[in-house]
Amino acid sequence: MTVTQDQFRAALLDSAQAVPEGLLDANHGPAGRRFNVYRNNVAVSLTEAMHQAFPVVTKLLGAQNMDGLAGIFLRQHPPSSPLMMHYGEAFPEFLTGMQQLSHLGYLPDVARLELALRRSYHAADSTPISPEALAIDPEMLMEATIEFAPAMQLVRSEWPIASIWTFNTQDGSPKPQAVTEDVLITRVEFDPEPHVLPSGGAEWIDALMAGKTIGEAHEIAEGLSPGFDLGATLALLLQGGAIITLTTKG
Repeated sequence: MTVTQDQFRAALLDSAQAVPEGLLDANHGPAGRRFNVYRNNVAVSLTEAMHQAFPVVTKLLGAQNMDGLAGIFLRQHPPSSPLMMHYGEAFPEFLTGMQQLSHLGYLPDVARLELALRRSYHAADSTPISPEALAIDPEMLMEATIEFAPAMQLVRSEWPIASIWTFNTQDGSPKPQAVTEDVLITRVEFDPEPHVLPSGGAEWIDALMAGKTIGEAHEIAEGLSPGFDLGATLALLLQGGAIITLTTKG
């Protein structure tokens, strides 16, 4: 009996399934024992990968609960790439669909933040512009467009996700308050850093990412968040090396 790739993968990721019939070891005998050892090693490796990829989610849930979730997750979302840095991309949505975790409404967004930090860490290097590049005629600046570094990430949330992350990763951090937090992630050197954006900052960056000029994006942000502080948001981007080109008209 020939074992298909789908049968092999399904049995490999689910210990409740029987060893596929016809699977032989190196001595042409039934591969039951060796397959079970291999299956266990795969499950342990993928579970450990989830612990490393989502340390704050693991801390919030507890290691044992995370082990159980990782087991369910790996059966529903087997790795699609041999690169483990990509494993867990579907985890935030997976958490959203877990009814038994619905009382932890912030959990999927915390996972999104951790996923964004990982993306930033593995993003390509880039060369940021200098602050002096912005020292041009104000009208010309408002008509300019911006290109962001690959390492820059933006995560929007109705929960204080940056504060939750900081509270669980840095000793002495204050307890999170019940506020919404939009988070800008920048990577100056090797380690990504999350920054809470001022009101309107995420809308401004969103508009710039969609190709709007600085002025057009400012109007959008100001319309949604009167009093939007353009200077503070721009400073965060410059300090984080997040702007790599400034394109002016003409």
